[in-house]
Amino acid sequence: MIPTAPALAALAISREEFARRRHQLMQMAGEDAVLLVAAATERMRNADAAWPYRQDSDFHYLGGFPEPDAVLALLPGRRHGEVVLFCRERDPARERWHGQSIGTERAVAEYGMDDAFPIEDIDDILPGMIEGRGRVYCHFGREPEFDAQLLGWMRRLRQLRGGGVVPKEFVALGHLLHDLRLYKSRAELKLMRASAAIAVEAHLAALQVATPGRHEYEVEAELLRVIRGRGAVPAFPPIIAGGANACVMHYQANRAPLNTGDLLLIDAGAELDCYASDISRTFPLNGRYSREQRALYEVVLAAQLAAIDEVRPGQPFNAAHLAAVRVLAEGLCQLGLLKGDADAAIADGSYQRFFPAKTGHWLGLDVHDVGDYRLDGESRLLEPDMVLTVEPGLYVAPDDRTVAERWRGIGIRIEDDVVVTRDGNEVLTAAVPRDADEIEALLAAR
Repeated sequence: MIPTAPALAALAISREEFARRRHQLMQMAGEDAVLLVAAATERMRNADAAWPYRQDSDFHYLGGFPEPDAVLALLPGRRHGEVVLFCRERDPARERWHGQSIGTERAVAEYGMDDAFPIEDIDDILPGMIEGRGRVYCHFGREPEFDAQLLGWMRRLRQLRGGGVVPKEFVALGHLLHDLRLYKSRAELKLMRASAAIAVEAHLAALQVATPGRHEYEVEAELLRVIRGRGAVPAFPPIIAGGANACVMHYQANRAPLNTGDLLLIDAGAELDCYASDISRTFPLNGRYSREQRALYEVVLAAQLAAIDEVRPGQPFNAAHLAAVRVLAEGLCQLGLLKGDADAAIADGSYQRFFPAKTGHWLGLDVHDVGDYRLDGESRLLEPDMVLTVEPGLYVAPDDRTVAERWRGIGIRIEDDVVVTRDGNEVLTAAVPRDADEIEALLAAR
């Protein structure tokens, strides 16, 4: 069941959880450190029109504060408060044009900050907080303006009479923070289930309108109607790829007509309170798979099911990919699209002509979420509360003359969101049918 609007508000991460995250990160960094995270900047689309604002994922993870022009400073062991936010101050003249700002008082009262100062005062206040700390953790290279500002603070400290005590180390914040984000809490999983449920409803609605004679953008419009109507936003620009367009891995145009006899590949997800879902399905526009379409579809589905079986605690992350590749290679050889046997196709990489991608990625605050895939040179072992996608596919280019013409221009991807549980996995997006017969039955009922 899809949550209603009041229920969605109750899904939000609590102040207590944000505080636990900050405390855990500060413990990992140590008392001689300072951790600095800048909010995402506003991006202009053209002239004076801005893109819809989306907060930086790390900044959101640590405080849930939704505005730009803000910097979060975590100062472990600071006597007057460890969590300090610099943000926009209330300004009635500005608010008349752009709406109400949160301001420093509400940042403390409602967002759990120990202290808050106007962002205009950061140059006067923050260098003194940094002085005497041994290490600075922050994201270097993400926001050039903030990098320049940080270097300016360091110069000012060095120029103090007697010489300020300048931090000796600058450390990439992602090393600590992104490992925390990889493990999802109960509240995060609750949000991700709700996000997945909205994406499921959107895919089912899009399937109802995706018929020959319409256009890709009409299907996109139906997806967006459902996603926005449930209080979410798209997690990424939807891929609505009819026919040979599905062979373009990140197809974005969404302008082409939908033709009878073609497949339609939809890759779309919802984002709810910054948490993403990601689903792909491929189905026949006229309601029935052709013989070649079904043959390739069955191979991809078998590969996905084999890959999902590998998503469980203690398995390497790449076990799902290896399982999918094995099934895909065997299927391609049996259908005659590859010569020889599956072992040879895997060894020489010839299967990659039809499957050039990986089988999945981490999922969370980002669609391609943070977290190392390898540790000490080995594929990372899966643990409970990690979330990933499983998305094998086959893509036969329309101009591939090494295969018979009947196979050309067929692109298929099946993708679901999977949580690692204590004893196996949970597929969050299974409510969108994957079985070919079920899909045909659903289409027949339109």
